[in-house]
Amino acid sequence: MSTPVVLAAGLHGAARTAAVDELLARHPGSVAIHHDLGEVTRGRVRRSVRDTGRVLETADVRLAHGCVTCTVREDLLPQLVRLASGATLLIVDLWDAVEPRSVAEAIDCDEARDLLRLTAVLTALDAESLPDDITRGERLHEVGKIAAKGDQRFVAEVLARQLEYATGLMLHGGDEDDHELSLRVLAHLAPVTPIHTVHDLPPITGPALCTTELAERVDPSTARLPADARTEEIVTTVWRSRRPLHPGRLFEAVDELVMESVRSRGRFWLATRPSRLLDWDAVAGIVSVEDAGPWLAALPEAAWDLVSPARRAAAALDWDPEHGDRVQHLVFTGPDLDVERLHGLLDSCLLAEGEHPGHDDPFAPILDIKEIA
Repeated sequence: MSTPVVLAAGLHGAARTAAVDELLARHPGSVAIHHDLGEVTRGRVRRSVRDTGRVLETADVRLAHGCVTCTVREDLLPQLVRLASGATLLIVDLWDAVEPRSVAEAIDCDEARDLLRLTAVLTALDAESLPDDITRGERLHEVGKIAAKGDQRFVAEVLARQLEYATGLMLHGGDEDDHELSLRVLAHLAPVTPIHTVHDLPPITGPALCTTELAERVDPSTARLPADARTEEIVTTVWRSRRPLHPGRLFEAVDELVMESVRSRGRFWLATRPSRLLDWDAVAGIVSVEDAGPWLAALPEAAWDLVSPARRAAAALDWDPEHGDRVQHLVFTGPDLDVERLHGLLDSCLLAEGEHPGHDDPFAPILDIKEIA
């Protein structure tokens, strides 16, 4: 019988610790393992294992390369396998800035599947800090929360990925007003994810999760994007179109689009790159545009069997006789968004009937370098 494993993630360390403490208290025989990455840039990680009442062991781990991936591969996974036979539940208390996806996928591996089963990915959130942190443009190193040498990620970027990947969210701390505001924020950013308080946690020892399905919830081609919504001052709006975007006009509009909203994401296509599905990911004024592979319409039908059923289903829902699955599908969330003006700006970036986009593509330095890499 495999031992259930729960990931507890979150930038807000006090909220995460409270959640781990509650899980340990609710599940006699459970243990929590934590890797302190405070000195990871020096190749040193401090590992601790505890139960509900005491620290069972600590050790310094030396790594050839200071990063989350090698910490998981070289130490976390072997320790989980070692502890599995003596524990009723294994809780992985992730370092503040660790995004849970890479850890979840490492645990869900062939060599450990008979011993371990990943049953939940929980992200703990401090109700007082969440509304501010999702708008913070500081890098992790500016707040002392890096997870690897050279870590250039932003606070809001990491927080968004932690809460959007999770199977459950846990709110802790703050007063009643903080709690209500955080609930409104989460209703827009993660509308289908269950939200609990630390003292009202869901059952977490059931069947194994499928990390492929978890990934499909957030990957550009299959992401479950939020719908239009308005909750008091917070607005989420969906913009869709079948026409291609003019790369020059979109590039000029990027700053205004990302500053207008707190969070935006989705998939889009440029007139100069009709075969490529492009990923739009922006939070707190920082935008990332990446090539996410070909549209299915750009592939020969014989290649469709090589993509996942979820990808084929998503393409079928978006299929158009002229453009196939090519679509502009971007979602923007922010306080008091001027939806009409935002949609008007995006509409102005579309290629006009009979217009040629020219050969200049200001996105090329970004997309071509990433594609080569």
